[in-house]
Amino acid sequence: MTAIKRNDRFRNQVVVVTGGTSGIGLATATAFAAEGASVYITGRRQDALDAAVAVIGGEATKGEVTGVQADMSRLADIDRLYETVRQNHGQIDVVFANAGGGSFAPLGAIDEAHFDTIFATNVKGVLFTVQKALPLLRDGASVVLTGSTTGSAGTPAFSVYSATKAAVRNFARSWILDLKDRHIRVNVVSPGVTDTAGLTELFGSGDQAETVKTGMLASIPSGRIGRPEDVAAAVLFLASDASSFINGVELFVDGGMVQI
Repeated sequence: MTAIKRNDRFRNQVVVVTGGTSGIGLATATAFAAEGASVYITGRRQDALDAAVAVIGGEATKGEVTGVQADMSRLADIDRLYETVRQNHGQIDVVFANAGGGSFAPLGAIDEAHFDTIFATNVKGVLFTVQKALPLLRDGASVVLTGSTTGSAGTPAFSVYSATKAAVRNFARSWILDLKDRHIRVNVVSPGVTDTAGLTELFGSGDQAETVKTGMLASIPSGRIGRPEDVAAAVLFLASDASSFINGVELFVDGGMVQI
């Protein structure tokens, strides 16, 4: 059997990456396109979406990229995304349900807006991103969900976000049973501390954020902060035939942080 070259793993495949305008989503979409996929990315802001499409297009030597402005907490936006895919390609091989976000609020200071906003994007959005993809997902397709180490470990003032990621992890356990007759795999990639613009903003930006990240190094056995490309490599593995017998797992990409 002829070995498949790594940079051809996703040739002629259709991949959807939600939240693909920055950080982990952008790195992953770029990697898929570089390996031959036709990639659809979503983002809420048109300017950020246009910039991401330009970045991915500049890196992709074999694939292509299409940007669809969408807020994944809005079902009408999800419908518009998949209608675009249906018109252009008619099927999907991989869904990376990555769009999400959060903010700090300790118990006692959590209000309804904080709860509703985070659950709408991280839980409702993920659920309907996958459910509404089902008519287009080919049998044997791969779904990857973005979890977090916070879903498995306590984090001060981050309980709502952490609860959403625990929910995402359980989605995978249940959905592999719902989808077993179609042989669609569902796995979770759970990043640890990863050097993204979103994390920097969460930690207060500037020198404050750098101080917080530096202070966390002692809790990471690998001795460094993660890179978006580290997570992207894990997503592509879970989406590829190399992981064809891996189903329902949570793959931590955290330098060993939650293992100690």
